[in-house]
Amino acid sequence: MGWLLGVSITRLIPRVGDAPTSVILQFVVTFGVWLLAERLGLSAVVTVVVFGLTAGRTVPLPARLRIPSFAVWEAVTFVLNVLAFTLIGLQLGPILETLNSKELMRLVGAALIILVVVIVVRLLWVMAYTMTQKKGPATDQKASGAMPPLSVKGGVVISWSGMRGIVTLAAALALPMSFPGRDFILLTAFVVVLGTLVVQGLTLRPLLVFLRLPKDNTVAMELSLARAAALKAAMAELDGDGTPAAERLRSMYKEALSKARHGHDPRESSDNTLRRRVVPVSRHAIAELRRSGTIGDDAYRLVEEELDWLELSSGPAHVGE
Repeated sequence: MGWLLGVSITRLIPRVGDAPTSVILQFVVTFGVWLLAERLGLSAVVTVVVFGLTAGRTVPLPARLRIPSFAVWEAVTFVLNVLAFTLIGLQLGPILETLNSKELMRLVGAALIILVVVIVVRLLWVMAYTMTQKKGPATDQKASGAMPPLSVKGGVVISWSGMRGIVTLAAALALPMSFPGRDFILLTAFVVVLGTLVVQGLTLRPLLVFLRLPKDNTVAMELSLARAAALKAAMAELDGDGTPAAERLRSMYKEALSKARHGHDPRESSDNTLRRRVVPVSRHAIAELRRSGTIGDDAYRLVEEELDWLELSSGPAHVGE
């Protein structure tokens, strides 16, 4: 159900061009999926997770909608994480009050055993994958662009990075009040989440220091590869176009491609440096027009948005700019 709804929603959300309306629609649809799954007797948590994964891969949001959507969802996700911990904490209080010390020790002991099992199973699973990888010649991997096989040290770090969080808590909180063993499941979920975050989270850095792993530049390499591919595709599209505008753009892309191939940010070009220099002056100019009453707030906001996009397209500004 989550996959079907995720595929279907790709036809609806991109049709909405207004950013606030699009964000509201995303929330309405997501919570609607949850309610529909509950009405059909399905797991609402699993349905929403699959829906989110599918929609995130397939919904082609334009940039002017994606940027505000991501900003809103990041803030809401942070709040929902806090809310989930708060809710499970509020529910644990009455549960613990009904237990005597002997029952409490028995349930906490069982929850701690499950915590150990969760950590050990992940460790065994990741290490089994690490040991069974096909380790071909490094030259073949580099030529094919394939990821190098996971080392034993890398497997240890990944297996120790299995902290649990919001999905575990949501799965426990979503159980109906009459569900058998619900109180113990809530307690176990809390112990597993808290235990993995505290034990594994606080010991992850000492583990990295102890293993002396080399600096991970995988993302930087992939970023350079993706930037180069995007710039090459753009330059290929301009082939055969001899207009002055195309020549100027081709020259900019060549400079950016050279930077990308050397691992630098292609946005750090002379043109973008000048753009970042003139944007603050432009902002000041339109602010003066609004302050003097020459233009109204609507016109000011539209031009301000255009300057925002220009500033974003020129790359991250340096401190002090």
